[in-house]
Amino acid sequence: MGIKRKIQKNIQQRKIEVVFTNERLITPSGLSIVGGLLKKSEFVRFANRMPVERKRSEPQIKNGDILLSYIGLLCQGKTDFEAVGEMRDDPDFYRDALGIKRGIPAAETMRQRMDDIGSSLRKNLLQANVSMFRNHHVIPGEIPHGLVPVDLDVTPLDNSKTKKEGVSRTYKGYDGYAPMIAYVGAEGFMANCELREGKQHCQKNTPEFLRETLALCHQLTDKPLLVRMDAGNDAAENLGILIEDGDWFIIKRNLRHESRQEWLEKVRNCCKDIRHPRDGKTVYVGASWKDVSYKTDAEEEKTICLRVGYEVIERTIDKKGQILLVPDIEVNTWWTNLGWTDEEIIEAYHAHGESEQYHSELKTDMDVERLPSGKFETNELVLELALIAYNILRMIGQESLKHKQADKRPVKRRRIRTVLSNLIQFASHITEHARKIFMGMGCSNTWRYAFHSVWQRFAC
Repeated sequence: MGIKRKIQKNIQQRKIEVVFTNERLITPSGLSIVGGLLKKSEFVRFANRMPVERKRSEPQIKNGDILLSYIGLLCQGKTDFEAVGEMRDDPDFYRDALGIKRGIPAAETMRQRMDDIGSSLRKNLLQANVSMFRNHHVIPGEIPHGLVPVDLDVTPLDNSKTKKEGVSRTYKGYDGYAPMIAYVGAEGFMANCELREGKQHCQKNTPEFLRETLALCHQLTDKPLLVRMDAGNDAAENLGILIEDGDWFIIKRNLRHESRQEWLEKVRNCCKDIRHPRDGKTVYVGASWKDVSYKTDAEEEKTICLRVGYEVIERTIDKKGQILLVPDIEVNTWWTNLGWTDEEIIEAYHAHGESEQYHSELKTDMDVERLPSGKFETNELVLELALIAYNILRMIGQESLKHKQADKRPVKRRRIRTVLSNLIQFASHITEHARKIFMGMGCSNTWRYAFHSVWQRFAC
């Protein structure tokens, strides 16, 4: 009995006390990697050369410092301008980590200056994104058959119960914006983005956006592209742009006024690939051909015969075993110029759905959903800076996959939330000696080796 009491006394929980010290402990030490990735960006030099009005507060702070500070916030999953005040607790570290020349701006200065910049730097930001990939030799990954996927899609941003400029009813049933976003590579890097009003149809301005995206993607990789789009972008103009550019594509067809019953009767007579995955369900898979007419940039009229892949599903019994009085008919068709099998085309288009995960990481993990400004052009700038921040976090996550110390199972893509929590919010002890800054990594953090390897790759 005495031995038992002695053991219980030895394992008794020790008391914890909170004390204040003068040690420099930085939580988001991963911003040093972010600064290393941005160090060679040309847009910062361009932004610093922009004139700053003397009547503005803190005129000594250049526009480049404003943009770098906000990218630093985005890489921590923060979008509010007021969050920049957290950097002022230790401005020296954040200035050195992010490459800021003068100082950390106040929230009011950041808001005013970003209002002034608006959408004027769009082309420079997109080119800076390309140069970041090139300078660090990051190439978007390919899928089987050696093609690099390019996924274009609209994702509504919920900004309901606000009076922000451009907020209107989206197809999701709430008020907000409806930006078009393009992702490139098997990893899901962001190639382009365009903020749009919520009520804007997804095809409006898409041909111009598509041309711009293809030009950017050709700068990022020399390999052939596979462009995938939803039925909302089923337009002859889009098909013509892709054909003239020499790209491969899979675009979901919009049936419009085509009868599903007529499709079913048609494939019953000619389809050779008929499957019965379960009782009461029949799947017809095949392809047909259809002429498409479009105009080139030189206003030349062309007609081409394109392959139309189809998957027609007839259900007479639902998945719960209930017999249906009227058969349920589902028709899925795609435009494509690929020579793959029908099954490969269907699987490749279904892989397009992974872009929804990329949308989720942007809106949820990085908190780029309720945009911070009431001005449309300022929110455009926020989304364009989010493009750069998103790609930085994706690069860090993919590079960390090369070091398996922190992984318990095989991983193909590191989620942004994991990058933020384990590689950006990485606590370190900051000391200065011999004109150098040392970040001390604790021995209890299992991500320290992966962090050090990524830091050597991008920040050295």
